Amino acid sequence: MAHDLSEAAERDLAHLRQECQRLEALVGAQGWELSLLRARFARYETALRGSQVTVYTHDRDLRYTSLSNPLLGRAIDDLLGRTDEEILPPDGGAAMVALKREALASGQPTRAEVMLEDKSGPRWHDLHIEPLRNDAGDIVGLTCASVDVTERKEGEAHLRLLMRELTHRSKNLLAVIQAMARQTARHAGSIDGFLDRFSARLQALAASHDLLVRESWHGASLRELIESQLAAYTGRSVEQISIDGPAVALKPEAAQNLGLALHELAVNAAKFGALSQPYGRVSVTWLLRDNALALNWREQFGPKVKPRRKRGFGSMVIERNLARALDAQVDLAFDPDGLRCHVAIPASQILAAR
Repeated sequence: MAHDLSEAAERDLAHLRQECQRLEALVGAQGWELSLLRARFARYETALRGSQVTVYTHDRDLRYTSLSNPLLGRAIDDLLGRTDEEILPPDGGAAMVALKREALASGQPTRAEVMLEDKSGPRWHDLHIEPLRNDAGDIVGLTCASVDVTERKEGEAHLRLLMRELTHRSKNLLAVIQAMARQTARHAGSIDGFLDRFSARLQALAASHDLLVRESWHGASLRELIESQLAAYTGRSVEQISIDGPAVALKPEAAQNLGLALHELAVNAAKFGALSQPYGRVSVTWLLRDNALALNWREQFGPKVKPRRKRGFGSMVIERNLARALDAQVDLAFDPDGLRCHVAIPASQILAAR
């Protein structure tokens, strides 16, 4: 009898040893899996901290139970255990709370862009809400992922503003070109003459626009504007053009209209005035008086100037267009010793000293 009990005890002991070994192996395997999960979770948290994505969970009362990153301008410890109503100003997160309650009630995921006020001001969030279920399939809360898309929304708003501005400028430019074509055709004696004059005026307009585009349409340097319109006449063997004045920047509309006027003055000087003679001189000077701009065009040592009996397109651009578009005062004098033009541009058309 004692022998049988001894054998049974040995069998039980051997079985117990096997079970202990199996449990030790199982615990070791689970420990390894736990270490692996911890490493993966650490990488997941590191990735979230380095991104603009914030993952967080709610219980059924919509209290924060976990967060990967600070949110709404608050630290993680300041959010845990609290609800959106306790954190956000009244009605500040009403839309977001309504989305979360709808997800709890329907059991369906949802996504929306919401605007929330935090300590830094209004911020836009791309919010994805997913019901959180237990092993039995019951909804016990929510899992949310929030991406700060404020910069993207601001970029979209800026792009819409630029598109509206581009449309406005395009319409204005087309109106200028249409008027230019109509007036050029009215004063042109032939098709070839029309094409030559119209092409030159388009190039003058393009030169002004190149300066404006380079400065993101904020304005254009007066000196660079004058140099661009007189560039065709500055490469001669004898220097015939002098340009002098302080640093001034004109607003876009002023640069565009003054550029056309300078082109007409230069073309007239090359055909009939000082630039038609090898020793003729053109001086362009300007100064600031009480923030207003006084610009002077003076021709010397060219052919004797005869008074014009009728005004052409160039005179109209210089006198009427500048006066009307810029509220400028224009004095165009056909002095026998050389054409002179004085333009007084008001301070409202001056951007800044450059």
